[in-house]
Amino acid sequence: MSSILTNTSSMVALQTLKGINANLTKTQSEISTGKSVASAKDNAAVWAISKVMESDVKGFKGISESLSLGESTVAVARQASETVVDLLNDMKGKIVAAQSDNVSRATLQDDVDALTDQIKSVVGAAQFNGLNLVDGSSSAFNSNGNLGSDILSSLDRNSSGGVAISNIGVDAQNLSTTAGTAVTAATNSVATLTENGGANDTTQVALGSNFLDTSGAATGTAALKASEAGVDTSVSTGLVAGDVLRLKVGNTEGSYTVQAGDDNNAVLSGLKNGLAAAGLDDTKFSLTLGGGTLDVENLTNETGIAITLTQERGTGALAQLENLSVATEADAETALGNIEGMIQSATAAAAAFGSVQGRIETQANFIDELSDALTAGIGTLVDADMEETSAKLQALQVQQQLGVQSLSIANQAPQSILSLFR
Repeated sequence: MSSILTNTSSMVALQTLKGINANLTKTQSEISTGKSVASAKDNAAVWAISKVMESDVKGFKGISESLSLGESTVAVARQASETVVDLLNDMKGKIVAAQSDNVSRATLQDDVDALTDQIKSVVGAAQFNGLNLVDGSSSAFNSNGNLGSDILSSLDRNSSGGVAISNIGVDAQNLSTTAGTAVTAATNSVATLTENGGANDTTQVALGSNFLDTSGAATGTAALKASEAGVDTSVSTGLVAGDVLRLKVGNTEGSYTVQAGDDNNAVLSGLKNGLAAAGLDDTKFSLTLGGGTLDVENLTNETGIAITLTQERGTGALAQLENLSVATEADAETALGNIEGMIQSATAAAAAFGSVQGRIETQANFIDELSDALTAGIGTLVDADMEETSAKLQALQVQQQLGVQSLSIANQAPQSILSLFR
């Protein structure tokens, strides 16, 4: 049946042409924007995922900048520490020369003083953007629970969409010559040793349960970090991680820096090893560890050997430079033991900074690669396939032309009805 009121063929042709035009518009949009998903209406789920990933990429760019800043800061501290090691080695040469009798001690002392001033200058200048990690000025605790700084290193997103940040903790290394505050945790029984066999030929260094605890007192059995809640570092009758003990036997002084988790035996064992490293003659003195005690026995016939025990908090690793002297043979002997300990401290500081710097570089490279991978993933989700789109465009243009012709033919169909009335 033919009708002049309803042209079914024209309606079908019109809908077909509309569909072709819609697809053509979408294809042209993909070509102009380069994206198959340019807005939420194109594909809401994919668009939402891509936007979250884009925000993460922008966050990683900020993290990359933070890592660059942190790496530069640590590099300055490492270079300063290495320079201090070199200067201390130069100083050691002067001190070794002072062990001889026929030397100009005044000249050598001038050289030692000049090197001390240079070390102070290096430590004081080792800052980047106002942050100095080697001069003992750090007062904030980092994510490691130690004095130092945190470097933003990562943005972590979990499966539920929650976001958390990660940091690389950089521990400050105090290479200053500043003396700290006195601590009285350990005791020493004898101040002057008599000859072997005498009434006071042995001194006993004793350390009981004298560690700072989380109640603000000093009744702990092991060293805690100063950052732990409840620890009161103003209490001077207990030890905390970072405190330094020095035991001087005659002209030889050994030292030990308390580590987190140390008990009394570990501290005294470290002090014993410090004396041995400083060159204490084991044929002249016997060192014996007990339960929370360290006995130092004089094995010689020499009397009047001074014993000095000092305990300090917040002391710079190079504090002994302030009074380092080679004016006498005894002073030179003491200085030799002291310089060894300071070289070890400065070397350990340089090694610590070097390790952290390597970690920062690795993380920075990973963040760059991760950003590239995320960017590529976003492209896979939303970018248009230009080869496919080009082919589709040509096909749709042909379909559009055919659709227009089909609609034109359908529109002319009612004209044939007029012939029936002629």
